[in-house]
Amino acid sequence: MRRWQSAGLAGLITAASAAGFAWADQPVDKGYALQAPVTEVARDITFFHDAILLPIIVLISLFVAGLLAYCVIRFNKQANPVPAKFTHNTTIEIVWTLIPVLILVGISAFSFPLLYKEDQTPAKYDMTLKVTGHQWYWSYEYADAEGVGFDANMLPQDEAKAAGKPYLLGTDNAVVVPVGKVVRVQITASDVIHSWAMPSFGVKMDAVPGRLNEAWFRVEKPGLYYGQCSEICGVKHAYMPIEIKAVPQAEFDAWIASQKSADAGSTNPAAAQFAAAPTSTAASAQAN
Repeated sequence: MRRWQSAGLAGLITAASAAGFAWADQPVDKGYALQAPVTEVARDITFFHDAILLPIIVLISLFVAGLLAYCVIRFNKQANPVPAKFTHNTTIEIVWTLIPVLILVGISAFSFPLLYKEDQTPAKYDMTLKVTGHQWYWSYEYADAEGVGFDANMLPQDEAKAAGKPYLLGTDNAVVVPVGKVVRVQITASDVIHSWAMPSFGVKMDAVPGRLNEAWFRVEKPGLYYGQCSEICGVKHAYMPIEIKAVPQAEFDAWIASQKSADAGSTNPAAAQFAAAPTSTAASAQAN
C-alpha cells in the first residue's frame, strides 16, 4: 500500500511537465513523510507533527531505551547478586506522575487550537461543495451553482496513463475549486460509511449515511491534488480516489459557466477535458 509523502522536487517538475499544471501532490511508493501542505490547516498539522510530536516522541523513546539498558546492566544478577528491597519512593512517584502531565499539557497547548481550527468553518466562506460517497465512487454538487454536479470514478489503468494521471488516483472528472477561496465541504454517504481525505489539504472527514458532516479548506497554490477514501467500505474501497484541481478565479468562473450550459444532471465530458487542461500559471511556475 502506498504511504503518503510529498513527491520530491524532481517528481514535481516531471509531473508538471507531463500534465501541464503548476503544482501536483500525491502519495509515492515507500514514502514516509506527510505530503507538502497547500492549505493553512495542513501547514499547521505538518508543523505540529514535525516540530512538536516527533521531537517529544524521539526524546521519550531514547530516555526509556537508555533507562532500560542501564537497569539491565546495573542491576543484573551478576552485578547485583543481593537486590535491595523497598516498598515505594515518594519522590519517584511524584516525578513520574508530574512529568507526563506536563508533557501532555504542553502538547495540548498546540493541539487544541489546531483541532478547533479544523472543526470550525470560517463564517465567511466563498462556496459550498456537497460530497456524497457511494460504493465505490464520489459524487459532487456545487451548491452555489444550480445544476452543476457530476460523479467521479477512478480511471482504468490505460486511461490514466493516456491522461498522464497516476493510476488509482486519477478520476474521470476532477473537482475544480478556486485558489485562495474558502470552500465549505458538506459530506455524507448513500450506503455505508466512507471517509473523504485530502492529505495536502489537511482534511479527513467521515461520510456517514443520514448525517451531514462539514469540513473546509482554502488552497493556496494552483495545481492538481489527490486523495482517497480512508474508511474501509467494501471490496473496492481502494478504488475511490479524489482528484481536485485548484485554478485561478477567472478559470473557475469559466468552468462553472461551461457546466451550466451542459445538460443538468449529466456527466459533462468537458469537465474532464477542462480538468486535464493546463492552468494559466503552469508555464510561469515551470519557468521559475
